[in-house]
Amino acid sequence: MSQRISHSLLDPVLTLPMKRWYPWLPLPRQLPPEAIVLTGHALAIMAAVGFAFSTQYWWGGLLIALGVAGNHIADVFDGTHARATGQCRNGGELLDHFFDPLSFAYWLAGLAVSCHQLEMGIAAVICLFATAVLTNIKAKMIGQFTLNSFGPTEFKSLLVLYGGAMAWLATGSAPVAWLTAERVATGFLAILLAVGVVQLVVGLVLSVREVNRQGAPPDTSEWITTRDDGV
Repeated sequence: MSQRISHSLLDPVLTLPMKRWYPWLPLPRQLPPEAIVLTGHALAIMAAVGFAFSTQYWWGGLLIALGVAGNHIADVFDGTHARATGQCRNGGELLDHFFDPLSFAYWLAGLAVSCHQLEMGIAAVICLFATAVLTNIKAKMIGQFTLNSFGPTEFKSLLVLYGGAMAWLATGSAPVAWLTAERVATGFLAILLAVGVVQLVVGLVLSVREVNRQGAPPDTSEWITTRDDGV
């Protein structure tokens, strides 16, 4: 398996202290860690619903904050529980990494729905999955799964703050009339898309250099076909 390295700015102050709570959690030892993964994904879906309705109803922002925070908490404790109970399985790790980009895609889609910006939403989801593919291919080639300084923890923290802000704006409490929830959602999506595209381009260039420098010797073998027609 790839070595996992995090350069996250917030993990030392949020994620690592949170892991120390594990011994006090009422989690049965026989509980499969996959159940925690699925619970986190269900919370991500709840947050996506919140995103979709966040510009219309105050409770949409509340669902965002609760769902994203709950998803992160589950993401912290699924691996901790697996290691503490001797239930580490490749299938569980596969599910964890499979659901992470899906959760982010739900949130971006819900955000696009909330501000009626389908085109930006599609572009943001494409950028998200391109980044996920790049990260996983690089991890396979150099044996390191690396998280940037602004990684999942930072992104989720930003979304929790956004959810709180939207819950406040949706009540009509904005200090100026033009600061509507829909305008804030549109601007937020535009910023996420711009940052994501820049991060993807820079990451692609740096990743190509990194795999050329640190990767294993290039694979020069031919494909093995399971059917040979003699051609």
